[in-house]
Amino acid sequence: MDWDLFSLFKSILLGFVEGMTEFAPVSSTGHMIVVDDLWLQSKLFFGSEEVANTFKVVIQLGSILAVVILFREKFYQLLGLRGRHSGAPADTPKLNLLHVLIGLLPAAILGLLFNDYIDEHLFSLRTVLAALVIGAILMIAADIVNRKSGRQMIDTVDKITYGRALYMGLFQCVSLWPGFSRSGATISGGVLVGMSHRAAADFTFIMAVPIMLGASLVSLRHSWQYFSPELLPYFIAGFISAFVFAAISIRFFLKLINRIKLIPFAIYRIVLAAVIYLVWF
Repeated sequence: MDWDLFSLFKSILLGFVEGMTEFAPVSSTGHMIVVDDLWLQSKLFFGSEEVANTFKVVIQLGSILAVVILFREKFYQLLGLRGRHSGAPADTPKLNLLHVLIGLLPAAILGLLFNDYIDEHLFSLRTVLAALVIGAILMIAADIVNRKSGRQMIDTVDKITYGRALYMGLFQCVSLWPGFSRSGATISGGVLVGMSHRAAADFTFIMAVPIMLGASLVSLRHSWQYFSPELLPYFIAGFISAFVFAAISIRFFLKLINRIKLIPFAIYRIVLAAVIYLVWF
């Protein structure tokens, strides 16, 4: 493959798309289909679809690293280490590894059972568009139910119960449908069981790290041959881009989510699906 600055720019742009959309409830898969599969076509400038898919796994790792760094105090807590700013009394309820494990199990089990079916039947443009719209409807419904309930919401992830963790884990199963959005599904589930949008988002991001990291490492285990010296700068540029923009996106999203809720993101998803449908069908 020939080296050129434009291809490097494409790598950075794909990292930007990954970073900005991976943890927002707008579907990174839907955006990647629009930007890459239907426009940039990274498989062409990388030389093969296999190398392009490896690149996408690498930039996803950049997004994961952003979560690990931004939530490092919570991960210290989960691992039994004291965060530098931890000053809560010993008897204060806290998020622990069992919460995360309970939240992960439903999607992990279904993913293992139906991975081949999902790859074969749910990765078409039409099914992704349907997931964008149906996920948006779920998000709107969650906000409406929350608004009408008038109940006191759980305002911190440390107050999550095992039952709520399981409930959010069940909602995460829906995100196995490409285009549905992991954060859109799980935050909606959390809001429906009485968590604030911010608390539900925090738990969503924390749960995302082990499941995304595991899936990425499994994918990379079969892709080491594509890490050739001539491709590394593209991979590194995309990784750094995804890391930087994921960190920006997560910080911005967490500051906004309790104020604007989910409906604006749902409207964006519906508009995006409509535009894609009109342009490509």
